[in-house]
Amino acid sequence: MEFQEMIEKRYSCRKFSDKKVDAELIEKIIEAGRVAPTAVNTQPFKIFWLDSEQARENIRQASSCTFGADQFLIVGYQEEKGWERSFDQRNFADVDASIVATHMMLAIEDLGLSTTWVGYFDAPMLQSLYPQMKEYHLIALFPIGYAAEDAVPSERHFKRKSKKELVEII
Repeated sequence: MEFQEMIEKRYSCRKFSDKKVDAELIEKIIEAGRVAPTAVNTQPFKIFWLDSEQARENIRQASSCTFGADQFLIVGYQEEKGWERSFDQRNFADVDASIVATHMMLAIEDLGLSTTWVGYFDAPMLQSLYPQMKEYHLIALFPIGYAAEDAVPSERHFKRKSKKELVEII
């Protein structure tokens, strides 16, 4: 599939089938995140793969936005490991983690799977359950699976501002 076609086709999937996702596909998604560019290549992010039955149960308690998925990835970052712009000390760790998450989200679509970027989850709960997450700002939860046959984009998906509203040529 051509890139432009893929990004136009992709939507936030909120209903998954019960077809299991092979671990090798999750590994490919993780690799897409691992190789994503970060500012000065600081790589201030961590990808957490919730791959046990207990982890799946925990994530369902931490978020109502799991949509029947069986596989989950979470992306977090450590601000102190991010690059800072010298002019204003703007830290780019959150941007880097967002780039990583976007690479993963597009890889998911490219592999014939579906997801949605979930921000609605109880990060403090997950950090208390998983000490390895404590030092990270958790920014993205990706439920991953095959879209259910009757899955459709939300009405909000089609509400787009015009190019004129979003772009200013200077």
